[in-house]
Amino acid sequence: MGITSAEEYIDFFTNLNMGDGVTLISFVNNEKIVLKIKLENKNIPKEPIKKGIEVLEKLAKEISEIGQDKVIEKYQK
Repeated sequence: MGITSAEEYIDFFTNLNMGDGVTLISFVNNEKIVLKIKLENKNIPKEPIKKGIEVLEKLAKEISEIGQDKVIEKYQK
């Protein structure tokens, strides 16, 4: 897994340029699902995946507390 921080997830999301149709929270939730599947089904190091899930859970909490736009603003470089 290459993404290890909230900043990197926000950068990845904004660079996908999916328009207004995909919200940050849906992206975060989908990424968590993908990582949880990898955690269960792959014979790969589990710690980076667990770290990614933790980062995504933190982002989801922040989105619910302060909103998508503020979270994006907070983590953009």
